Formats: sequence, structure tokens, C-alpha cells
Amino acid sequence: MPLWKASFIVPYEAADAFTDALQEALAPETLAVSTSEANEGEAPLVRTASDWNEVEAHGLWRVEALYDELPDIDALHNLLAPAEDATGVKAELVIEPVPETDWIAKSLEGLDPVRAGRFFVYGHHDIDRIPTACIPILVEAGQAFGTGHHETTAGCLEFISECVKPGVALNALDIGTGTGVLAIAIAKLARCNVLASDIDPVAVQVARDNARSNGVGALVTAETARGFAHPALGRRAPYDLIVANILATPLVGLAPAFRHHLRPGGTLILSGILRKQETMVTSAMRLQGLYLVSRKRMGDWVTLRIAG
Repeated sequence: MPLWKASFIVPYEAADAFTDALQEALAPETLAVSTSEANEGEAPLVRTASDWNEVEAHGLWRVEALYDELPDIDALHNLLAPAEDATGVKAELVIEPVPETDWIAKSLEGLDPVRAGRFFVYGHHDIDRIPTACIPILVEAGQAFGTGHHETTAGCLEFISECVKPGVALNALDIGTGTGVLAIAIAKLARCNVLASDIDPVAVQVARDNARSNGVGALVTAETARGFAHPALGRRAPYDLIVANILATPLVGLAPAFRHHLRPGGTLILSGILRKQETMVTSAMRLQGLYLVSRKRMGDWVTLRIAG
């Protein structure tokens, strides 16, 4: 299934407003949003009422949004209109398919391993650096999110380390599994079967491959599914533990399903949430009788532990 990318360049001062508009959208649903400094000499695809000398002084930033379907350009312009009005900047959108290249593999080159709770996430080039007192997780470079380097993944791993008792089996679900790192962590720590799902079949295959590489291929079952729509997710309910590292808006939409599929007294670990979105997520959970137990804040992100 091809992925699509919408991108544009705006002055640094306007980047947050445009990023927020994309992240909080219900339609078209955004899989991921990223910002990065535009390359020096890159033609600015932006019209602004601001003084260009001021823009040059503060820099230009590229904003990119990822979609699993070709987004409608008119819908995106409507979505960005409030940010354009607030900043005086007009975004010149470019929509293109994501090349079928191993871009994650390239991004992982030279990355250091990550220690998060009991877990040590590493690549092949760091196999000689594994500490003795840890649970190692080998993450193969692949076309999926979740290497432990992002604050949201690290936060989830720390909560899993705290909530899951070694060798004590539990019924667990990982939604938006990406590389499968969270499902692998649960399976390794609890030695139990874990169901993992993702909307991207490429990510599902990456998760399966990584589970096998970590010796838990028989414990991790990965399915291509959007939310709880797949019957396999319903058959395994209720869950003792549900982990979902996606985005704040989809988490809010899934709140009723979390309540329905989580056993009483069960645990939710939620991430992909900006700090300023925490109240939105916790309020949606509270309306379903799901309550905040604790949080982990890393950079601009927060990971939540919620009790059923």
C-alpha cells in the first residue's frame, strides 16, 4: 500500500501553527507529522506578507505530513486555512508518493543504542555493546516507526518495564506496532503471547521479522488492522494491557473502544501525545471511566499510564 506525503516550507515562526493544524485533524487523518530545517539554498515554496529579511534571519522550516491514502489538496488547504490566517503565510503544498526505499535504514545509520527501563534497543552494529543486566531488543532497520530513539517509544518502554512482571503472562495488545518493538518488549519480559496491529502492511511484516530476530516470533502475532476493526482484536478481548503509540486525535477517537476491550483493572499505555494535547486525551479517557495513573514527559512529548 503506497504512502503519500504532503509537504511545504514556512518561516520558522509559523511552523508550530501549521504542524498543530495537521496533527489535530480528523480528516484527512494524518499518520505522522514532522518538521525540519529547510536545506540551505532550497527554493522557498511559500508566500508571506512578512519582510523577507526577517524570514531569512529566522530561517525556513519544512513541514511534512504522511497519509495512507492520496489526500485531497482542497481539503488540506481548508485544514490549513486557520494557520494561514493567523500567521499571514500561505503554504504552497506539494503532494507526492513516498518512494519505496528503505529510508528508515538510512536514518538509523550511526544511531546509538537506547536504554529504556529494563530494555536495551540496538542495531547489528552495536551487538558488542549489549549490557549484561538488561533485556536486549534488536530492531532491524525497516520501513516502520519505532526504534526506541523517539521519546514516545522510550516512554512506552519505560512504562512496560514498570507495569509488566517478569514471567507473568498477560493478555496484551499493541496498536500501531510499527517495528514491533513494544510488542517484542512485552513478549520478552512476560514470556506471553502478544497481539500487534498496524494499518500499514509493510510495518506488520517488519514487526514479524523483528519478532523472529528477537526469538519471540512464536509469541508475537501481527495483523494489518485499523483500530479495533479487525475481528482478531475483538476475539482476544478483554486485554490486561493495551499499548498504543500513535497520535493524540486517533487516541481520543479510540477511547470508547479502549473501555470496551480493556478488562476492569487493566492498564493502558498511550503515547504519540504532545504535552499540550495531554488534557484532551485524558479528558476523553475519563469520560469512558478510564483514569490517569501517571505520566512520563520527555521533550515535547508525554506518555500516559491509564487505569481501567
